[in-house]
Amino acid sequence: MSNNLAVKNIAIMNTYNRFPVKLVKGKGSKVWDDKENEYLDYTSGIATCNLGHVPDQVQSRVKEQLDLLWHCSNLYEIPNQEELAELLTQNSVFEKVFFCNSGAEANEAAIKIAKKYAKDQGNPERTDIVTFKQSFHGRTGATMAATGQEKIHQGFTPLAVGFRYLALNDFESLSEISDGKTTAVLLEVIQGEGGVNPVDKEWLTQLEKICKENDILLMVDEVQTGMGRTGTLFAYEQFGVKPDVITLAKGLGSGIPIGAMLASESVAASFSPGTHGSTFGGNPLATSAGIATIESILSDGFLAEVKEKSDWFRKQLEKLRQSSNKVIGIKGLGFLVGIELTEPVGPWIDRFREKGILVLSAGANVLRVLPPLTTTKEELNQFVNVFHEIETEE
Repeated sequence: MSNNLAVKNIAIMNTYNRFPVKLVKGKGSKVWDDKENEYLDYTSGIATCNLGHVPDQVQSRVKEQLDLLWHCSNLYEIPNQEELAELLTQNSVFEKVFFCNSGAEANEAAIKIAKKYAKDQGNPERTDIVTFKQSFHGRTGATMAATGQEKIHQGFTPLAVGFRYLALNDFESLSEISDGKTTAVLLEVIQGEGGVNPVDKEWLTQLEKICKENDILLMVDEVQTGMGRTGTLFAYEQFGVKPDVITLAKGLGSGIPIGAMLASESVAASFSPGTHGSTFGGNPLATSAGIATIESILSDGFLAEVKEKSDWFRKQLEKLRQSSNKVIGIKGLGFLVGIELTEPVGPWIDRFREKGILVLSAGANVLRVLPPLTTTKEELNQFVNVFHEIETEE
C-alpha cells in the first residue's frame, strides 16, 4: 500500500496509508475518481454508506434541514434528536439514547457510564472493563486501551488503566469475569477490524448469564455491525442476548458523522446533567440524516432483501472456496464478510482496485468485503467473477 502523503508532502498529517485513488463522486454502489474511472465500492466507507452513496431519501431530508437549522446547543430541545431516539428505542431493547459524533465517542460514553453505574450501585471496587483480544473499539485514549490489539497500543504507553483482555470464545476464561472487580464487558459480536471473527452463540449465552448473575453490564459495540449490516437492524438480535448497552455510529448517518450509545433505563439513570456531554452530538443536521437512514432500513422488505442477497452471496463465495486452493474460509454475517486467504491480502486489494472494485483488509490475510446493503446481485456477481480472475492470473 503506497504512502502518498509522504511522497507529496502535503499539509495533512501522515496518519493514513492511502490508496492512490482520489474519489470525487459517488452514487449507489459506485464511486468515481478525478480521472473519471468507475469503481464498485465494496468498502462502503468502512461499513458507513450502508444505503450506498448519496441515497436519495437521506439526501432529500438533509437538504430540507439545510434550509432550516444546522446546529444548536444541547441546552435546548432538538426535535430531530427526539425523533431519532424514538426510532432507535422503539426498534431495540433499550429505553434511552445519548448522541455523539463517532464510534470512538460512543464507546467512550459506554466506558464512562459503566464506571458511573458501578459507583451508583455501591460497588466502587468494580473498576475494570473486560474486552477481548483482536477487538477494536477506537483510537481515543480510553477506547485504544479497550482495544485488544498490541499494534494499536504501540507508542502510546502507559495506557489508560482498567481494561483486561480475554480470548474470544474461550469458555474457560469466562470465570475470570466474576472476580468482584469487573463492572462491564465490552465486545463486538463480530470483530470487524480484528479479522471478521464472530462470537460463538453458546459462549455468548454463557457470558450473558455470568453478567446478569453478577450485575455486570453487557455492552455490545455495534459500530460496524449495526444498522442492517448483518441482516438485522442490530447484530445482537441474531445471538439471542439482551445487552445493557450498545454503541452505534458508521451506518447510522449514511456518511454524515453521528454516533449513539443506547442503554436500558436503569443504566441510563447513571448519566445526569454534568456527567457527560457533546457539543455537536445529535445536532439537527446529523439527526436528520439518521432519521432518513433508519426509516429506509426499516421500510417494508428492506432487511429481508438484505438477508436474501447476502445469503446468496455467501453461497457463491462458498463455491469459490471449494474450488480454490487459496481460500481457507468465509467468515462473518450478512454483508460483513471476511474471506480468509492462504497468503497476504495486500496484493489482492491492489488487483481488485486495478479491476475496478474497492475492498479492505481485516488483518494480514483476511479480505474484508462490505457491500452497500442496496447492492444488486449483478454487482455481487461482478465481485465473484473478478475474484476468480485474480486467482487464476497468479
